[in-house]
Amino acid sequence: MVFMNEFILPLSFTLDLLFGDPRWISHPVTWIARLARTAEERLRRTELPLRLAGILAVIIVVGGSAGAAWLLITLAFHLHRVAGLAVSIYLLYSSFALRDLGDHAGAVQSALEAGDKELAREKLAMMVGRDTATLDDAGIALAATESVAENTVDGVTAPLFYALLFGPVGAVAYKAINTLDSTFGYKNERYLEFGWASAKLDDLANYLPARLTVICIAVAAVIGKLRFFDIFKSVWKGARLHESPNAGYPESAFAGALGVTLGGERSYGGEIHHAPQLGVKPGQCNALIIRQSIALMWMSAVLFLGAGVGLRFLLLS
Repeated sequence: MVFMNEFILPLSFTLDLLFGDPRWISHPVTWIARLARTAEERLRRTELPLRLAGILAVIIVVGGSAGAAWLLITLAFHLHRVAGLAVSIYLLYSSFALRDLGDHAGAVQSALEAGDKELAREKLAMMVGRDTATLDDAGIALAATESVAENTVDGVTAPLFYALLFGPVGAVAYKAINTLDSTFGYKNERYLEFGWASAKLDDLANYLPARLTVICIAVAAVIGKLRFFDIFKSVWKGARLHESPNAGYPESAFAGALGVTLGGERSYGGEIHHAPQLGVKPGQCNALIIRQSIALMWMSAVLFLGAGVGLRFLLLS
């Protein structure tokens, strides 16, 4: 039985590039999120300490998602090899968010270029959690660029990394981990203890992909005639300043490559937060920078896939 044929990962990646998230069928992340909410509801009814309950939620959701993917692929292969390959391709395809991320950022870029600030804010609100109502053009472009930079790992290179290592089951397991962090990984009263395991596992899962992505961003910057040397200066100077142990790496790399400063003041639910400033040049973001960030993300993703498939071929041949 073959769960990871060499052609299915490039094919799945190409499907995402062409079509984005599948709209015609329920997305696996939707089911993962439902399982997470159900597990939370049931576990909070117990008398377990919240941190232990959160650890059990991680085991249930990640183990259940990976197990369901494995079972689905196994059953499909028992029916027919083509069915097994089709299910494997779909699970991989639905694990990537390259096209959708680029489309969302591109919509913000287009609105800014058209001078429609309200539409740009509306499109931006679909990408980020920060307050957008009072952002000016530079603030809108900054938020969109930061979202592209951070989600290059979460939405593209990290699922690619685990797909390369463990096939479709690995990609689904990663999406479960990432969904748990998005659902429970908040440092507030409700989730500080219950979400502890989800946040820590997400940090661990993204550790290597975030750092490997910097290398691909650097190569992509050379191809795109951006600022290669500033990438490493920016990462060295600012990556560890970020609240996240991983997000600072792609964000610093993008800031260096694009010649801008990311971070600074932003509002969430009316509360002002200050993110560290990343980058080595004082440039401001604008519509052109959003366009360049999308191109940088696409090229970095293609390079990550190419390097991974090539290395896998060498190791397995």
